[in-house]
Order: sequence, then structure tokens, then C-alpha cells
Amino acid sequence: MRYGTIAIIGRTNVGKSTFLNHVLGMPLAIVSRQPQTTRDSLLGVVNSGDAQIAFVDTPGFHRPKNELGRRMNNEAHETLRGADAALFMTDIYQIGALEKAQKGSPAAGKNRDDRSDAELIALIPKELPTLLVINKIDRLKEKGRLLPYLAQMNELRPFVATIPISALSGDGTDRVLAEAVQLLPEADKSFPEDEVTDRPVSFFAREYIREQVLVSFEREVPHAVAVTLDEIQERTTGLHISATIHVEKTGQRSILVGRGGEKIKEIGTQARQRLAELTEQPVHLKLFVRVTERWRNVPRQLAEFGYTTSGS
Repeated sequence: MRYGTIAIIGRTNVGKSTFLNHVLGMPLAIVSRQPQTTRDSLLGVVNSGDAQIAFVDTPGFHRPKNELGRRMNNEAHETLRGADAALFMTDIYQIGALEKAQKGSPAAGKNRDDRSDAELIALIPKELPTLLVINKIDRLKEKGRLLPYLAQMNELRPFVATIPISALSGDGTDRVLAEAVQLLPEADKSFPEDEVTDRPVSFFAREYIREQVLVSFEREVPHAVAVTLDEIQERTTGLHISATIHVEKTGQRSILVGRGGEKIKEIGTQARQRLAELTEQPVHLKLFVRVTERWRNVPRQLAEFGYTTSGS
């Protein structure tokens, strides 16, 4: 019997949450094309034979521009410190970045908000056994470009195994699970077989509402959004939720509400459907939008919104 915690770490948008959802067999974690979609660590329990793996999806490491960003980075740091092993995820687009850097163009194709893989690998404690997972392999047409990149990555750290995958299709994920099990200590399982996470429904209510903002709007609005619950009650008619979506500017509020309330109704409908699938009961959702200026840089406000980890 084996049990342990494996931290999934990496830059933003490399597919950490998509991987977690695939191995769980359900869309538990929110996903979008927006950078920094994940703000809180999310534990997902995977049972594999006689082993139980507690994967912890973490916020993507990035160069923070505000207190919220610093707290997100620190959340990932804290998860690493408490893990039995790590899964470092990157994607095939870093191959091109590396090739350009070798030609003397280090900044070419690089997102200025990202930290390099080399920087992030250096943050992993040396004694922590770590898997290297390269995602989006299905998008790499010239497979021969992969080998020099893998050699370069393994010079940075002696990874236990290096595994190319497609988190979207699931190709390669079985091998990740097999390798992950070998990194776990011998211990009894900590969760019942049918339990997939330790997060309460209230957490997912906030997240699924925010997810719909992420998929519906351009970059400025989603990053200025936080969600708080005013009420959550389980009644005979289902789950009743009232929530407030916070933005930083009046203009953002207008965009979020939409003409005649069209946009906010759409967000509510999609979030309600997600929550109904998760809880397997009817969900009644009321949404309000409020302007809360500069909340991403106000420690007291961040704490009230649930982002309690101190920045590093």
C-alpha cells in the first residue's frame, strides 16, 4: 500500500489543471486559456491499484505584478514544501524558446510574465524526487526536436523520469501515474475510494463562477475578478447560492453585466450547470456585481476573499 502527495508545478498555461482533470476522470479544476487561471492549490485524489496519489494542482509560477500574484507564487512554494514528490510540467513551446535562445535571441517568443523553466526547476528542493512531464506533445510536428530539449532539461536536474504527454487526449498519462506511484512512501490511504478532493462545495461555487468570467471575456476583466459567497444553503429544492463578483473598475462592471444583464445571466447559467453536475442536485444561483477598487493589492481585502497566504 502506498500513499503520498505529489505537487504539480510549472509555469502558467502548461496544462497542469487539464492533466489533473484527466487523471481524475472529471472536470474538477477550472481551466481556460487565460494565464494564471489557478489561484489556489487544489487536491485531487487518484486511486491506482493499491496506491492512492494526492495530486495537488498549484498556481502557475509567474512574475507577480501585485500582492495577489505574490500570494499565488507563495501558495505553490508552500505546496512543494509539504509534498512527497513533485511533477514538473512544461510544454513543447519551450523547445522553440530554447532554440531561439541558443541562436542569441533569449527574449524571442517569451511571455514577459513567465519565469523560465530553469528558474522554476531551481526552486524544487534537491532532495524531492521529481518527474519531468512535457505536455502538448501532439502539437509537435518534428519529434526529433524533442530529444535535444530533453537532454538540456535533464542537465538542470536529475529527474526520476521524463514523460511526453498530451493532457487533453490523455496520451502518456498512464505512464505518469505508473511512475508517480513509485515515488510514494508506503502508507495507508488517507481518503475513501469515492472521495476526489478535500475542498468543500463552497470553494467550487466560487471557482466555477470565476471560470465562466475567464472563458467569456478578454484579459483585463478576468484578472480583476474575485468571487465571494453571500449565502449557500442546501434545501429540499436543491442548493441555493447567492454570490458577489468583485471587479476593480466601474467599466469592468458594465462589461461583466452586459446590455440588459445578458452577460451576467449567461455566466450564472453556465456556472449553475457546472455546480449541478458536481453536486448532483438542482442549483439555484443569484449573482451580483460590485466594484471593489484595488482589491488585488489590499491585504485585508485579499484575506476576506480567501487569498490568505502571505507573499514571498
